[in-house]
Amino acid sequence: MKKALVSLLIMFAVVSTLHAQNTKKMTEQLLRHVVLLKFKDASSAADIKKVETAFRELPSKIKAVKGFEWGTNNSPEKINQGFTHCFFVTFKTEKDREEYLPHPAHKAFVDVLTPHLDKVLVIDYWAGK
Repeated sequence: MKKALVSLLIMFAVVSTLHAQNTKKMTEQLLRHVVLLKFKDASSAADIKKVETAFRELPSKIKAVKGFEWGTNNSPEKINQGFTHCFFVTFKTEKDREEYLPHPAHKAFVDVLTPHLDKVLVIDYWAGK
């Protein structure tokens, strides 16, 4: 009887530990929001710089943004289809993204971007490890 009870307690401890590890992994996932931009040929370097600056300022204006990176294409493959800029915004939850998209600062950024935008590609995904 004691052996069965000890075995049951050990099994419960193992299952609890595995559950805690899986829960931790699930909460460590991050929601990525990838934005690729192709600018109009008529947009000047100064116009594009304004867009870059406006996008880079968003994390300081919107608390829902948990991480931010950006850069310009430098791939030697030459298959970027005219997309030159990548902005990578990180959120912890879908609720954070729901706060970000209609946020006045984001809408103001879109107003700066729109006159210079030829094409945009947006992909959101949950980052897996």
